[in-house]
Amino acid sequence: MRLKTHAATENCACARIISPTHCQLLLIFVSRLYQTATGDRMTPPVSSRQTDATVNDISILLSETPLSVQTCESFVHAPDAGGTVVFIGTVRDRTKGKPVVRLEFEAYAPMAVSEMQKIAEAARSRFSVRKIAIHHRTGVLDIGDVPVVIAVSAAHRAAAFEACQYCIDTLKQTVPIWKKEIYEDGEVWVAVHP
Repeated sequence: MRLKTHAATENCACARIISPTHCQLLLIFVSRLYQTATGDRMTPPVSSRQTDATVNDISILLSETPLSVQTCESFVHAPDAGGTVVFIGTVRDRTKGKPVVRLEFEAYAPMAVSEMQKIAEAARSRFSVRKIAIHHRTGVLDIGDVPVVIAVSAAHRAAAFEACQYCIDTLKQTVPIWKKEIYEDGEVWVAVHP
C-alpha cells in the first residue's frame, strides 16, 4: 500500500490523539475499508495535488492549487437556470477572538472526492437543481485564501439556496477533510470529520 505522509506523521490529524505509528496504521486500515466498500483496488496517496471528477452536470475537485470561483460559476451556468448561488469559504484572521496565522487542510483524497460526489448527487435529486460544483483546497492556506467553493444552478432561486446550504453543511459533517488552525502561540486540529 502506498501512503503519502507529510513532513512527519505526527502532523496527521489523528496523531494528536494516538501515536504517529498508530496513525499510519489507521490510515492504512481506512484505505483498505474504503477499497473493500467501493471495490476500488487502486492505492492512491492520502493526499494528492489534484483529484477531480466531472460527471453528469456535477464537478468535484480536491486540489492543492488555488480554486477558481469563475470556473465554478461557468460550470453551473445553464440556459434553463433562473438562479445561481455560489458559496465562497474564506480563511478568516481569527477564531473565537484568537488571531489565526494560517490554516492547513489534509484529506483522504479518494474518499473525499467520492463523498463530495454523493453530496452533489443527493442535492441534485433532492432540490431539483441543474448543475453543481463542489471544489475544496488542501495544503497551506493564508488569511483571505479560498478553501471551498460551492456553486449551484436551478430553475428557481429557493432550490439553489437550499441545495448550496445542504452541500456545505453535509460536506463539513461527512467528508474526510481535516483542518489545522495555526496561531502565533500554537496550533490545533479543528472540525475533524467525519
